[in-house]
Amino acid sequence: MAEHAQEFLDFGAGVLALVSLTASVLWGLAAADRMLLRSAHRLLAQGVHRGLAVAGLGFLALHIWVKVAEGHVGAAAAAVPFTDRARPLLVGLGTLAGYVFVTVAVTGAVRGAFASGGRSRAWRALHMCAYPAWGAALLHGLHSGRPAGGWVTAAYALCVAGVAAALVVRLRGARDGGGGNA
Repeated sequence: MAEHAQEFLDFGAGVLALVSLTASVLWGLAAADRMLLRSAHRLLAQGVHRGLAVAGLGFLALHIWVKVAEGHVGAAAAAVPFTDRARPLLVGLGTLAGYVFVTVAVTGAVRGAFASGGRSRAWRALHMCAYPAWGAALLHGLHSGRPAGGWVTAAYALCVAGVAAALVVRLRGARDGGGGNA
């Protein structure tokens, strides 16, 4: 049983991180929608968005810890992007994405500090960095380790389809003047 748990953690924690962060992106898009959701529902969606982001960061921390503990990546390569000897680009994309996700989470937690002095655009720009980080994490997950199993590829495909569909709806709403501002 312990061997199965270790194997799952070795290869599943990263997948759970990406799936949780994808769900956070989807709920964040929903929370910004003013056409379909009323204020109370947007507040609920923001809470789910934040909870999923925290879960995703927790799985990300577990993923990093397991990979370092198992010797799949050195601590330096996990901390400094693009320094892994075997897979500098792919591990580096994961490391960089992790830093961006943490930055987005911290700026999200202190969003109120950006509310005054015309800094809401700065917050929005920082928060939108989650999209390229998510793409980098997706590439990292699909190509940096062993070949992805069918369930992993299917989960990642669902993640891409979900975010693409939500972005289309979001951009269409913004174009029509009904979208939110996040």
